[in-house]
Amino acid sequence: MKLGLINSAWVQAGQGTAYGIRKTKEIGFDTIDIFADPLDTDAKERRLIRTECEAASLPIVSIACVATGLIDFNPSVQRFHLSRCRAYLDFAYELDAKNVLLVLGEYIWEKQVIPPAEQWNTAVQHLKALGDHAAGLGLQIALELEPFKLSLLNDVDSMVKFIDDVDHPAVSANIDVSHLALAKVRPEELRRLKGKAIHVHISDCDGVVHGDLPPGRGVVDFDPYLREIRELGIDGAISIELEYSPEPSRIAEWVAEAYTATDRLMRAAGISRE
Repeated sequence: MKLGLINSAWVQAGQGTAYGIRKTKEIGFDTIDIFADPLDTDAKERRLIRTECEAASLPIVSIACVATGLIDFNPSVQRFHLSRCRAYLDFAYELDAKNVLLVLGEYIWEKQVIPPAEQWNTAVQHLKALGDHAAGLGLQIALELEPFKLSLLNDVDSMVKFIDDVDHPAVSANIDVSHLALAKVRPEELRRLKGKAIHVHISDCDGVVHGDLPPGRGVVDFDPYLREIRELGIDGAISIELEYSPEPSRIAEWVAEAYTATDRLMRAAGISRE
């Protein structure tokens, strides 16, 4: 598997797109994931992302999309987010990425008022349609497991059921190691995602609150998770996710630290960077 970085680490620290891409390559990463909304990204920025990644020989693996409105109870909101998700898929195609990382929403009103099954079925139907759009572009959709109690996909059981219900070859799972630890998901449960997972996120946390820290700065026991991930045989990337550095002026050191720690963890788990 390749070792990548989500470029939001640089963006949130106030660094420009070109700088972030160049530093990502300089530090030693194999790939990059892009966090950018196509509805907020103009033609110049799109070209900049593409040309800088090409110049750095840094393949784009994934485009991250948060689309909580896909399961809103208002049909007009759902239609907007379906259109927006299609724009993300088109953007991924334009950048020659492999997948769109999709974050679904949460059950609203504590699963009261609207039956949870209704939100679930809404999400299933929309992912079937988006899967068709992705397949037509030669892309995949990777669904992220979120550790929050009301998230639609917050454990392996819900992820497996959702992927089975969608039943589309272009719709698969993302594995986020920090999220698994926060959700108290045992490493061996990942065996149920064999053939269903295509992408991985990695970061650390304090075991209680979502953190996205460099590995080694929190409490996550990475080795059991990474050994299970190795056995899944994913032909993709492990992408480091770093958010809200406490010292934005030292973001390059923050990213380099995460790179070194993750590379070491991958080697210890027997995950080759091929």
